[in-house]
Amino acid sequence: MPEHPAASGAADSDAAPAVPEMGADRAGVDAVTYAVLTASRLLVAVAARSLAAVEDRVTLPQFRLLVVLSTFGDAKLVELADRLGVNPSTAMRMVDRLIAAGLAERRVNPGNRRETVLTVTPDGSRLVADVTAGRRREIAAIVERLAPEQRTALVEALTAFTEAGGEEPAPSVHPLGWT
Repeated sequence: MPEHPAASGAADSDAAPAVPEMGADRAGVDAVTYAVLTASRLLVAVAARSLAAVEDRVTLPQFRLLVVLSTFGDAKLVELADRLGVNPSTAMRMVDRLIAAGLAERRVNPGNRRETVLTVTPDGSRLVADVTAGRRREIAAIVERLAPEQRTALVEALTAFTEAGGEEPAPSVHPLGWT
């Protein structure tokens, strides 16, 4: 992969600076941003390939909804919409389509019988597991090409990145069995 100009630590004495009048901090932020954007293209491609086999059953937003339900368990519609960053009416339309497809269902909340919670069905869990397994295989093949010290650095960097972004950590053992 070609190096972004701002990522280069050495400059040719005859060449103009890669990032004119930019402080080292700004250049570092730009280099990391470039690297993350490039890596995100790869991850989006992996995600798209993993969903290709089920695109006749679910859309990407619907799959995200299934993943949230699979990861965090049953949820009320408002909680689900909040986790997805969508309006409750949008979440409701997605849920209705997933229910029609047999991938999600509504249940009475055992803790408060006046409430309804949404849950993933066994078919929905299998779909999430199959898509996730495909992604894991493809990502593992990429990670295997890294040196062990690069893997360690990547784990540290991605952990810090997700924490800085405020991403809520998933349970250490996923309900579908992967850790």
